[in-house]
Amino acid sequence: MSEERGCAPASVALAFIVGGALGASLALLFAPEGGRQTRTRLRDLATDVKDRSTDLVDDVRDRVEDVFGVGKEVFEEKKAILTAAYQAGKEAMERERDKLQER
Repeated sequence: MSEERGCAPASVALAFIVGGALGASLALLFAPEGGRQTRTRLRDLATDVKDRSTDLVDDVRDRVEDVFGVGKEVFEEKKAILTAAYQAGKEAMERERDKLQER
């Protein structure tokens, strides 16, 4: 459903991670704990979000590289087919031209 609206799955995942981090941060800020405990929890949460974001970015980068690799392979394959077809057409045209010139 998200692809129909133009949202990539990675964007949706990132939105959930960021939303979860913001929600957790707000919950910690309004929780009845001492300042030191809250700061420690926020620091741990920030580290966790940073690690998850880094993992997500690495995953997205790997997927994009895979897609580009496959796309490049398909492009090269189609290019070879078109080049061969063009060359065959050119040779056929030259043969027909030679036949017409012999008449």
